[in-house]
Amino acid sequence: MTTTRATSTARTTSTAGTARTTAGTARTTSTAGTARAPRIARTFHLTARPHGFPTADLFSVVESPVPEPGPGQALVESLYLSVDPYHREEMDGGWELGTPLEGRVIGRVTASRTPELSEGDLVHHRDGWRTHALVTPGTNGTRRISSYDGVPLTAHLSLLGGTGLTAYVALTRTLELRAGQDLFVSAAAGGVGTAVGRIARLLGAGRIIGSAGSAAKVARLTGELGFDAAFDYHDGPVGELLAKAAPDGIDAYVDNVGGEHLEGAISVLRDHGRIAWVGAISQYHSAHNPPAAPRNLFDVVGRSLRLEGVMVRDYRDVQGELEDFLVPHLRSGLIAPEVTVVDGFERTVDGFLGMLRGENTGKMLIRVAE
Repeated sequence: MTTTRATSTARTTSTAGTARTTAGTARTTSTAGTARAPRIARTFHLTARPHGFPTADLFSVVESPVPEPGPGQALVESLYLSVDPYHREEMDGGWELGTPLEGRVIGRVTASRTPELSEGDLVHHRDGWRTHALVTPGTNGTRRISSYDGVPLTAHLSLLGGTGLTAYVALTRTLELRAGQDLFVSAAAGGVGTAVGRIARLLGAGRIIGSAGSAAKVARLTGELGFDAAFDYHDGPVGELLAKAAPDGIDAYVDNVGGEHLEGAISVLRDHGRIAWVGAISQYHSAHNPPAAPRNLFDVVGRSLRLEGVMVRDYRDVQGELEDFLVPHLRSGLIAPEVTVVDGFERTVDGFLGMLRGENTGKMLIRVAE
């Protein structure tokens, strides 16, 4: 990973060696003045496309003076950054090389030239992996967030953020989950998976079954997170493991994985069952050579199943409903955000790669400042 300082004198520092290159005009330091050095903003860029699992040398940090807001803008200092599974897909072509990376952020307004945001306001935006951002209200996910007594700030990037909204609309809009119905969730120990489990329980779901990638995560799902059954998908064919965990079948499935998990869920769904397809972790590192479609895909027709993709961007108008539903439970302590927090902006890539390796339980967040 490299660090580039975008000043009048361009400077690139490589962590792989000791060479330093300086281009441009010479820098002069005067002892006669008392000018204060500008505050520095840092931004992560992607410098090359991955082949298989990503590595840290694909990223660089660009430094520049903290910008001043123009008319209609506000300057937001990042407090928490979100690193998400879909970012792995973006690395294959969605993110442009050499530009700031997209992602959800919670930050605080430090300067404003818009009447819609005041200094000190807490703001959500999608300007990504950076310490400071110039935002315009109503664009790129920029909105003021409410500060609820008794609700931690991390909730706004987990249960009350895009993660929770995805889980909520998958259950209430796509699956139309009803009280007493049995549910299977893949990648159940991840951000969306834990949110699905929490919300499904509040909605009165019957049995909730989850899959995860380790015995420790399975134990936590059933011991702490309210799942009735769970299994480690490494222990055998997913269809067999799921059939054992749900011998009477399931009514609905939230798919965060695809591949063998999707095939296994189709085999166990009851007639007229529903699938909300959220993600495809199983193919994120092989996007150019995806796995074959489930061998039992035609059972969707034979058993009148319904499979529908979930894109949270189609449900922005449900945000208020989500908060009305969850905030009382968060305040009462009945539920809490399930998050794994990595400290330090410089460790953003570490947190991202750790999330891809499954080192998190719940939502993976980067704490940039308090």
